[in-house]
Amino acid sequence: MQAKLYVLLLAASPAIAGPKFEPVAIPEHQYVGGWDHFVGGGLAVFDCSGDGLPELFAAGGEAPAGLFRNTSSSEVISFELDTPASIALTGLSGAYPIDVDSDGVTDLVLIGTGKNRLMKGGPDCAFSDFVDLGFISDDRWTTAFSATWGNGQTLPTLAFGNYVDRDDPNGPFEACDDNTLYRPKGASYAESVTLSPGFCALSMLFSDWSRSGQADLRVSNDRHYYVRGGSEQLWRLDETPRLLTEEDGWHEYELWGMGIASRDVTGDGLPDVMLSSMGDQRLQVMERAGSPSWVDAPYGWGTTAQRPYTGEDGRPSTGWHTAFGDVQNDGLDDIFIAKGNVEQMPGNAMLDPNSLLIAEGQRNWTEAGDTAGIASTHRGRGAALVDLNMDGLLDLAVVNRRAPVEVWQNVTAGTGAYLTVDLQQSGTNRDAVGAWIELDTGTRVIAREITVGGGHAGGSLVPEHFGLGKSQGVKLRVIWPDGVASDWAYAATNQNIKVVRNGKLLRIRPE
Repeated sequence: MQAKLYVLLLAASPAIAGPKFEPVAIPEHQYVGGWDHFVGGGLAVFDCSGDGLPELFAAGGEAPAGLFRNTSSSEVISFELDTPASIALTGLSGAYPIDVDSDGVTDLVLIGTGKNRLMKGGPDCAFSDFVDLGFISDDRWTTAFSATWGNGQTLPTLAFGNYVDRDDPNGPFEACDDNTLYRPKGASYAESVTLSPGFCALSMLFSDWSRSGQADLRVSNDRHYYVRGGSEQLWRLDETPRLLTEEDGWHEYELWGMGIASRDVTGDGLPDVMLSSMGDQRLQVMERAGSPSWVDAPYGWGTTAQRPYTGEDGRPSTGWHTAFGDVQNDGLDDIFIAKGNVEQMPGNAMLDPNSLLIAEGQRNWTEAGDTAGIASTHRGRGAALVDLNMDGLLDLAVVNRRAPVEVWQNVTAGTGAYLTVDLQQSGTNRDAVGAWIELDTGTRVIAREITVGGGHAGGSLVPEHFGLGKSQGVKLRVIWPDGVASDWAYAATNQNIKVVRNGKLLRIRPE
């Protein structure tokens, strides 16, 4: 079954020239600071001005965070640095966009050293603290976040990943802090629940990996500090949360985990994951349906990206934010990994260029960071692979430690067709977090889950981008977060559409 699918995918992909990106001049902003900000440096991407173009909100560490307003045209990407005082905060390691109160305006979750904050979005990129949600944050060193909506919940469940316990006198090694979970109780939040043990989380992601309607919390942890006795984690959010074990089918993994990205790359309709790390990056594919078991992709697939591909430094790479995206619109998911030494770790490469792994088949990726023009050797941290000017091509933005934020415009020639899909439903969870989008191209069905979290210290709330090769149109359906599947509807390619829930029907309109 899978072998046939591989052949169909390859046949559907047009011959396209290699990807090309050009640097974009933007105002300078840096992520800086001492030990507390060796990690972090997240980037939130979302439209807060209402013009359909996504803004960039970059953490600054010991410097104030910065909001880049998007002033792009369809031909040229441009930004202005214009940060409201309410979010020009120091001590931030990252930020995540999410519509917490389902009012149709995107809010922000801010994480870092100290207390985490929920910021209510207002008109024209205004933000203010939520005052009526009952959210009370501890003083932690928070480096990861994810959210999901439970059935019947009016507010999202919030998970915060905490790093080293700075108050532990025996630290920092083997002094990882516990993680925290906030569940709604009616129209506000109950007291937080401790997820213990914690192993120095640097990324977490709620995902319905089995497509059963149950979102579990995957946590990627930094072995540098847990040293021994720790591992990657998968939490089942029963009334009392529990860790899944070998008895459930979960395989324990140990790595210097930095980021998580999720995408179905094998075509079985289930999410595979990319894990960034110090050393080998790990693409893990679902081993069998119905069991939380992923296995490392073979080395020959070309996804480990374990050493620099430019220069003469042969020491291991350090991967941070990682993301899937089809930069050529050929119907195959490429992989971006922001890279850079933690600070001056002698066992790892110092000049460590970002990776852009281009899919040349369903089981073959090739490094193209150098030829594509994005091989920066700054210390990359958070990033985003998104369409910044809504021209149908995925662009790139990277937050760097002690170096300016970088933006590249995708100028690849001869690309394939695309479709961007923006979901909306009434009531709570307006952006349909937890929904699955399915596109039937006639030769295969592409499945995509809507999630909040993953990456490294930041995330995006933007329309879902699909590269579609030679397709002129697709059939589309949505499995909404409550499990209701819509009827199939037709959508022509090469456009941006909003898909609005209307019972089992879909209202589709151009954006």
